[in-house]
Amino acid sequence: MNNVYPRNFSHIGISVPDLERAVSFYTQVLGWYQIKAPTEVLEDDSPIGEMCTDVFGAGWGSFRIAHLSTGDRIGVELFQFKNQENPANNFEYWKTGVFHFCVQDPNVEALADRIMAAGGKKRMPKPRYYYPGKKPYCMIYMEDPFGNILEIYSHSYELIYSEGAY
Repeated sequence: MNNVYPRNFSHIGISVPDLERAVSFYTQVLGWYQIKAPTEVLEDDSPIGEMCTDVFGAGWGSFRIAHLSTGDRIGVELFQFKNQENPANNFEYWKTGVFHFCVQDPNVEALADRIMAAGGKKRMPKPRYYYPGKKPYCMIYMEDPFGNILEIYSHSYELIYSEGAY
């Protein structure tokens, strides 16, 4: 029996230096839903404390977390750690790990402007079109106000890549 099938994406965890500001940005600019307000998790013998010690190892102390959801029900955990570092360049794409996440909006430029107005920045001067003159599929790389890299697609991943895209 073959148990290989496409699993659904459940959630992503994003580290931020200011949890309240991040909740505000992601709910007001990207329109995500807040499903659990910011709370503190302590290194103790509670079930969540023990689970986090399993993940982080002993000595993590505490962190703050909020839970959001995208319009298509993907969870977003926002973490604020006590020893959080804000690197000058958070775009080390050549290193193993997640280097960006992507959201979809039919008006890429308008969302890019909203992100910039909220303290984010563009990683590209303007959106790039995958099929200029043929299809309206475009994208742009951005940074949220905290330096996390996000991409905006105008259309679904399947539509963009079903034609080859490059």
